[in-house]
Formats: sequence, C-alpha cells, structure tokens
Amino acid sequence: MNIVCIGAHPDDCEAFAGGTCVKWARAGHRVTLVSMTNGDIGHHVQGGGALAKRRTQEAAEAARIAGCHSIVLDNHDGELEPSLAQRKTIARLLRNLEADIVLTHRPWDYHPDHRYTALIVQDAAFMVTVPHFCPDTARLARNPVFLFLMDHFKRPYTFNAEIAVAVDDVMDVKWEMLHVMESQVYEWLPWLEGLPEAPTHPMERRAWLKQHWSPWLGAFTELGRSALAKRYGEAQASAAVHAELFEICEYGRRPSEDEIAELFPL
Repeated sequence: MNIVCIGAHPDDCEAFAGGTCVKWARAGHRVTLVSMTNGDIGHHVQGGGALAKRRTQEAAEAARIAGCHSIVLDNHDGELEPSLAQRKTIARLLRNLEADIVLTHRPWDYHPDHRYTALIVQDAAFMVTVPHFCPDTARLARNPVFLFLMDHFKRPYTFNAEIAVAVDDVMDVKWEMLHVMESQVYEWLPWLEGLPEAPTHPMERRAWLKQHWSPWLGAFTELGRSALAKRYGEAQASAAVHAELFEICEYGRRPSEDEIAELFPL
C-alpha cells in the first residue's frame, strides 16, 4: 500500500501518527510524511530560511529512522491558505504517490495551518479521481481512504476514535523520531508551553522527552480504550500505554470493518 500522512508542520505526522507509520513501513508499505509548510516561524530565537532548512533536515532524519519518506513543501509557516493552487498541489501529490490511505488533521483545530491543511486535503479528496482536474497527472482510479489524525478538541465536534493502533512495541522508534526534531521538542515547544528547560546531554534529553510527552500521548490512549478493545480485546486494551487514534473522513472511500482490519497493522 501507499500511505500518505499530511501534516501542517514538520513534526505533526511524527507526533500524531509516527508509531503507526513505523508499523506500516515495517510491513513493507510505502509511507510518505508530508508537511504543508516549512516551519520557518516555529521557534522563539531562530527563524526564516535557516530554520526552514533545519526543520526539513529534522523531518528527513525522523523519516529515515521510521523507514518512511519525507516531503516538506515550501509554504511559509503560519501563512497557509486553502487556495485552488494548494488543492491542485495536493491532488497531484496524491496521484503521483498513488495513495491508498491519506491521513491529515481535522478541520477544527487551534492552529490555522492545521485547519487549512485539513480543508486542502478534503477539497482534494474527490478531485483526485476526476480526469479533467489537473489533467497533466493521471487520476486515481480508486478513491483513497481519508482519515483524521487524533486531537483533543471538542467544538464543534469531538474527535471520534473509530480506529486505534497500539504502538507500545514501536515507541522506542517514535521516541527517537521525536528526539531528532530538536528545534521543536527541546527548544520551541518547552519555551512555548512553559516547561522546564530541556537538558543538553542526549540520554538526559530522552528521559526528559518521555517524562513530559508521555502524559499528553497517554491521554489519547485513554480516549481510545473502547476502540482498542474492539481491535485487541479487553486485556490488551487495558494494558496499552500508548496508542494512536484515527477517525474516518466521509469524503473519501468508506472502508468496511474487514478492510479496516487489513489496512491497519496490529
């Protein structure tokens, strides 16, 4: 299969779906992590082209660790708009990658880049099958399954955890993916969230990362206990510490329960 995860910034795919992407990659599928923006304002000290280059390199390294591919589009962070040009870019991208599964944000989110990424992907969801839309790129004969990445937002609609993937067995890889995104997990986000300053030693940093990120990631696991039990049974579901959750977008192909079992790795 060809899986395409489209986040707004370099670190969104990794944070919200990194473990599942590792599992897909290990199963032999082609997984591409796409960032709609280059992240050039996502820092309290550094910015502009130097930061964009740094974050592109971080995303490439995280993808390498995961066994995935990385694409960072050259749109300014904080300035993404759901334009026709962006719709065509994503339609062509999904066609060229022959996407079977597409993951992205929900359109209800605190960050405009997240919201507009969701709108752009949803606007392209049907158009990827239309021959005379971007006729320079061959259409997809079959509409992909489009999925929303997990979030905690409740208005206007609460995230519906329809699919859950337990990722404890690949969390060592996901932690390493996040670890190499130093500009974000050790610099920008701690400063932004008022967290204690991250240590400088690599081993101490990894321990710091787990200490401060595990509660946030674990909250998603609690949100998905019912979906986990449906897939893994009550015993495994109750033992899961880390899980990644997905909601099916109605704009793409609606998979059956049997197909979901085939599409998603246990």
